[in-house]
Amino acid sequence: MGFASLGLSAPLLEAVAEQGYKTPSPIQAQAIPAVIKGRDVMAAAQTGTGKTAGFTLPILERLSKDGRAQANQVRSLILTPTRELAVQVGESVATYGKHLPLRSTVVYGGVKINPQMMKLRRGVDVLVATPGRLLDLYNRNAVKFKQLEVLVLDEADRMLDMGFIHDIRKILSVLPKQRQNLMFSATFSDEIRHLAKGLVKQPVEISVNPRNTTAKTVKQWICPVDKKQKPALLTQLIRDNRWRQVLVFTRTKQGADRLTRHLKGKGIEAEAIHGNKSQGARTKALADFKEGSVRILVATDIAARGLDIDQLPQVVNFDLPHVAEDYIHRIGRTGRAGARGQAISLVSADEFKQLSDIERLIKQLLTRKLIDGFEPVHDLPASHLDLRPIRPKKPKKPKKPKAEHKDGQRSGENTQGHKPSAKNKRYAGNRNRTSAKPGSRTRRGNSRRRGEVKNS
Repeated sequence: MGFASLGLSAPLLEAVAEQGYKTPSPIQAQAIPAVIKGRDVMAAAQTGTGKTAGFTLPILERLSKDGRAQANQVRSLILTPTRELAVQVGESVATYGKHLPLRSTVVYGGVKINPQMMKLRRGVDVLVATPGRLLDLYNRNAVKFKQLEVLVLDEADRMLDMGFIHDIRKILSVLPKQRQNLMFSATFSDEIRHLAKGLVKQPVEISVNPRNTTAKTVKQWICPVDKKQKPALLTQLIRDNRWRQVLVFTRTKQGADRLTRHLKGKGIEAEAIHGNKSQGARTKALADFKEGSVRILVATDIAARGLDIDQLPQVVNFDLPHVAEDYIHRIGRTGRAGARGQAISLVSADEFKQLSDIERLIKQLLTRKLIDGFEPVHDLPASHLDLRPIRPKKPKKPKKPKAEHKDGQRSGENTQGHKPSAKNKRYAGNRNRTSAKPGSRTRRGNSRRRGEVKNS
């Protein structure tokens, strides 16, 4: 089956052919016809399966049929969690729509807003945006949604993980009720399905891969090692295996910078990419990594989400992620589109819980391999596969109301249900003091009058 059988027009088929694609991926074969028909879609597919083209191609097909965007109006909105993913999706839209008379643009934070406002003045058919910058533009009346036909939430699970749920709800509240809704993600958590209930209507559900599984094209193994030896071990692995392109994940921004300095000190070209870096620095680091002038790209989970790097051979988990699902997203950067790849994790003894969570999630024990000279002093405990179902976390219990007396009166209230005023409390306190019996203790804690002499 070719792309021509999916209902795409000649200009789009020409653009697809120019990219060298002949056969649609499973996610594309199912999603493209459904989107062209105007159906709402919920699609779960691992990264590298072509899901971006799965929604950009049919959206462009639909928008090319009639109408053009008016001033400041948007006909199709694609929301992404990160700047890098927004740029990637924007490039996909421009690539596939090159033979169509449609306008598109990308907006995200970290750069000047005025140039983005200028591009929106003419109106755009496809707008790719991060939630925060989109709300900023909307509040400035730079973007309007009266003409909106299609909404896409890309990497919806990551948007929730990053705390964008409030921004998403604000955006949804200002969009037209009559629109087509598409949700594309690597996985669909219970939280995502809860959000989808109020968003998509009678959706076509597409699941290319089972939930929380890793690609079979990725070889996974771990190196037990002491935490202090991780930088030296990574350096040796890079040199001994002559790795030319490696994406390395660290847990923190500071850890990414520290590791980058170490690698540079050993003569290995490396750059860091994380949230504290400017957009210009992040874009340049990624471009240098893709072209080969930078061998090692050190990234945090948020910065690396959505990175599209062709034929990336290696991913290294310098630190294991706190959230087991992030392991799947990380190693999904390699072994894409049928290519082979490998994922190596450097695991110290204090990361055993994270390792156990990951192995339980993917339902397999990861192969261990000790490297000569880096045998850990603190042994990594042996793993035992736990195949019990993972139960969702219970919601926090609401706070208990104040205790009540037997007659229903709350403590601190009078019989009318009102709390005594400060003035009444003061008067009551004075009455108690004046009516105290001789010799009894007062509130001051001293029953002796001034001038009294202590009896011996």
